[in-house]
Amino acid sequence: MRAALAAWLVLSLLGGTGAEHTCGDPPAAPSRSVPAPQLSPEERLSPHMPESLRCDACHAIAFQIEEQLHKAEGKVGKKALKESDYIEVLERSCSQDWESYGVLELDGEKRLSGPGLRTQQPLSVLVSGGPWPGRLSKLCHGYVGERGEAQIYGAHRRGPAALRQLLCHGDKGPCAGRKERPDPRKALQNEL
Repeated sequence: MRAALAAWLVLSLLGGTGAEHTCGDPPAAPSRSVPAPQLSPEERLSPHMPESLRCDACHAIAFQIEEQLHKAEGKVGKKALKESDYIEVLERSCSQDWESYGVLELDGEKRLSGPGLRTQQPLSVLVSGGPWPGRLSKLCHGYVGERGEAQIYGAHRRGPAALRQLLCHGDKGPCAGRKERPDPRKALQNEL
């Protein structure tokens, strides 16, 4: 429902009022049409994250884990967390609602979009909600179970690149063989 409402809002804002151009009125701006991404049956119905979006999903998960662990460490003065504390933070990271993530089409390719992911499309329709939050949560729990809380926390302590390397770019990671994306926080700092 949210996706349809968002698409309607974007299209109505771009479409103008539909009034005829009359004498004395400024000419109407040309209208643009931005279609929602066309999702395949797998992308719409499968309980699993589609293979083509797993690298983006991994980066989103790594970003959220980093954010949550940084917040928790900030509360104890940047000291290392106790095992029980970082286990709780990782559980909370994976169990969040993930509603701010969705899929959009970027240069003809479907990409996951949300906090911590680079998407530079001036005008696009984001399809969020639906299966995406559940898929991200399931994938996050899978990474934590596969790698283990201690290994994930150790990588976090070495920095965001180490955590992304562990989760996403290792031999069996979903981004294996792809070039690592820059840290979104550093990219924003360079633009300022």
